[in-house]
Amino acid sequence: MNPSRLKEFDLSIPAPNGLRRGRTTGSCATAAVKAALYLLLYGERRAQVQIVLPDGEHYLTVPIQHCYKMDEQTARAEVLKDGGDDPDNTHGATIFAEVRKNGQGRLRFFSGEGVGTATQPGLRVPVGEPAINPTPRAMMRLAVLDVTDNDEGYDLIIGCIGGETIAKKTFNPKLGIVGGISILGTSGIVEPLSQASWIASIEVYIRVALGDDTDCIALLPGKIGRVYAKETLELPEHRSVQIANFLGDALDFTQQALAEQQRELDVLWLLGHPGKLAKVLDGVWDTHSGKSGMAMDAVARVAAELDFDNSMVRALEQANTVEAATEILKNQPNGRALWTNIEQRIAELAQARVPNARKVKVRLFNLQGDGLGAA
Repeated sequence: MNPSRLKEFDLSIPAPNGLRRGRTTGSCATAAVKAALYLLLYGERRAQVQIVLPDGEHYLTVPIQHCYKMDEQTARAEVLKDGGDDPDNTHGATIFAEVRKNGQGRLRFFSGEGVGTATQPGLRVPVGEPAINPTPRAMMRLAVLDVTDNDEGYDLIIGCIGGETIAKKTFNPKLGIVGGISILGTSGIVEPLSQASWIASIEVYIRVALGDDTDCIALLPGKIGRVYAKETLELPEHRSVQIANFLGDALDFTQQALAEQQRELDVLWLLGHPGKLAKVLDGVWDTHSGKSGMAMDAVARVAAELDFDNSMVRALEQANTVEAATEILKNQPNGRALWTNIEQRIAELAQARVPNARKVKVRLFNLQGDGLGAA
């Protein structure tokens, strides 16, 4: 890595809502891999390392707790997971990497103690693979290249001390991930999204989005749908508001602002993954996984009402994730019609909370950003 061409991501600078950011389990594991390699190959025991973030524009400096050789072919490093002001179940856990030479001429990933293994389809990794998501894998591969100039001939064993106990507090057992936590993160940075002050900041963002008497804004639970808002709807960036899990609050803020201004909005768009938005069909408006179940039952219920085959309804009910349900429906001739119907139902329920929006439109996307229904 050449830090001169990258900017340092400074975690001491608060997020826009005033809260402290943190580092993901993916960033922790990547830093541990890099520190272990420095010790294994060069005998350097580093107190901190720099890792490249997925945006390709920033690097992050990560402190190393411990680093030692296990034998002549293996080194281990440990990193403390710090979730900032958005602590999740892994906040304060120790993420470790054991790096060993394998003589195989390729980079291999393994689950260490406390990191789970995928046992069911529909996840971001194939069945039988360690629960290390694609972005953290790419970050680790880049870290290996940075230290060694090639990514061949190493096994990366990624673990979490106490991870099996931590995982019981997550959805992992229901998702078919056994043995521990998942190594996650799409940006390498934990944004403090689930705090009361973030809810207050959403109201500010919505009022900005509604400024200048615009006729259209979009609310997005996450980043999925952002490309659609920009390229298909051609909305300026400030007209799209990321609302995290707080869909109900965001709709209420929108209605309150419109009522205060004594005007109507032509179109309110809701764009995102059905794993979040379809929870509305069960009356859930705070979609945080710790406060709500998963949405497969709602999807299956709609399928039954639309006279889908009983075996298909059962398959949807038994899917371990909503993403797995999208895969089940992908090649079904009436799959798009089902998602379109779900979009319409979500829109009707949301419309009831925002009567000053003349029309609410919903577009659902899978994790790759592909439109599922009307999109």
